[in-house]
Amino acid sequence: MKEADPDRKIRFFVSDEARVGQKGTLTRVWARTGTRPRQVKQCEYGWVYLWAAADPMTGDSIAMTTPTVNAELMQLFIDGLSGHVRPDEQAILVLDNAGWHHAKELNWPRNVTPLFLPAYSPELNSAENLWQYLRSHQLSNQIFQDYPALLGRVDEAWNSLTRIQIKSITRCPWIERAIQG
Repeated sequence: MKEADPDRKIRFFVSDEARVGQKGTLTRVWARTGTRPRQVKQCEYGWVYLWAAADPMTGDSIAMTTPTVNAELMQLFIDGLSGHVRPDEQAILVLDNAGWHHAKELNWPRNVTPLFLPAYSPELNSAENLWQYLRSHQLSNQIFQDYPALLGRVDEAWNSLTRIQIKSITRCPWIERAIQG
């Protein structure tokens, strides 16, 4: 890519989708020795999918929330990333092998190139760390009154992240080496 257009700046974006729901997660909490804190757990089934792409070198990111995942929404997501990067940049979008990432009907913009990770290797995609962080710090141990409340809370949790936090959470040594080399 660099040989074809040496003036084009290459940027890596780690990307993934996370399902967040009313049947939320429980997490550990600090408590006095000998006590057992109680927490309400919601058992309804309403889901929001949070899609994100983050540049681990700068903390720059884009995200969207949807009620489901499919190829049509994937196209919307990659078109959003295409419009997000500057005209002199090429985005390398690091992806797992979800079916909608490989859909035949996807039309990849010229300035976005997919980089598919090997199967069963979530440790290579530092976007996974975003979900762990959001679930443990923002989205666990709570109930949601209804679907709009769930959607609002997911948006609020994502928007609370700063560029510095995103850069720290998504730090990716193999991408750092690729950029330096």
